[in-house]
Amino acid sequence: MTEKWTIGHAVSELTAAFDADGLDTPRLDARILVGHAVKLEPSLLFARADRVLTDEESGLVRDFAARRQQHEPVSRIVGHRGFWGMDFALTPDTLDPRADTETVVAAVLNLRTATGAPRILDLGTGTGCILLAILKDWPRASGIGVDIKPGAVTAAAENAARLGFSSRAVFQRGNWADGLSETFDVIVSNPPYIAATELPALAPEVTRFDPKLALSGGADGLTAYRALIPSVRRRLAPKGRLFLEIGIRQADPVTRLLTAGGFSLRAEHRDLGGVVRCLEAIPA
Repeated sequence: MTEKWTIGHAVSELTAAFDADGLDTPRLDARILVGHAVKLEPSLLFARADRVLTDEESGLVRDFAARRQQHEPVSRIVGHRGFWGMDFALTPDTLDPRADTETVVAAVLNLRTATGAPRILDLGTGTGCILLAILKDWPRASGIGVDIKPGAVTAAAENAARLGFSSRAVFQRGNWADGLSETFDVIVSNPPYIAATELPALAPEVTRFDPKLALSGGADGLTAYRALIPSVRRRLAPKGRLFLEIGIRQADPVTRLLTAGGFSLRAEHRDLGGVVRCLEAIPA
C-alpha cells in the first residue's frame, strides 16, 4: 500500500486485496469503505479520484480494510444497512437485515387499505426494520416491537426516532408475546430458524458477527416456532393475520405447527429466488 493515497488509488488497492481474499464483491466493498472513510457517497468517488487522503482518512481506510479481510460485513463496519428504502443502524445485538425479509413486509402490505388503523406486533424485532418498513407505507398503522435482548430494544427505538416513527412505534423487552394483553390486527416475526447442524456452513460474515440468538433455531430449526405460535394465538384479533418468515424447506413443518396451534394457512409468499420465505396464517 502506498504512503500517500488518492481516493482512486485507495479504491484500487482495496479492490485488489479483497479480490485476492476471495470476497464476493471486492470493488463494491472497496468503494463503500473508502467513501465512508472520506465522507463521500460511493457514486461521487470517481469525480474526486485524484484527491489525496489525509493521514486520518488513510488510517480509517486501513482499519476498514483489515476488518473486511476478517470477513466483517461492510454493513457492520459502516454501522448501518439499507432495508425497504431506509437505513437502519446496527449493533452487536441486532441481526443484519436481509433482502429476503422484505418478502414479509410486502406480504403484510397486501392487506393495506385507505381506512382503518391497524395495530402491528413485531416479535424478535431486532433493528425494528420489519415494523418500521410496514409503518412507512401504511401511514395509519402503529405497533409494538418486542425483543428479548435489551440492546436490540434500544437500537430499534433509536432507529424509530431517527426515521421519524416514534409516535407510532414502541419497543419493549419481552419473550415473544408473553405478558402482552393487547390484541393485534397483524403479527409478524422473523424468528431464528437455522438448524444447529447448518450453522457451521454459514458464511463467516454471518457466524462471526450476527448474534447467535437471532440465528439458531435449535436442533431442527423449529424451536422458536414451537414457542412463538402458542404465544401469539391469544394476541391475534379474530380476523387478524400472522406472518412468519421461514427458512428453505420449512414450509411444511411450520405449517403443521401452525395447524396444531390453532391456525389455518392462508398463503405462501416467495422471495425473489422463488423460495417460500413467508407463511401467512389466520385463526382457525
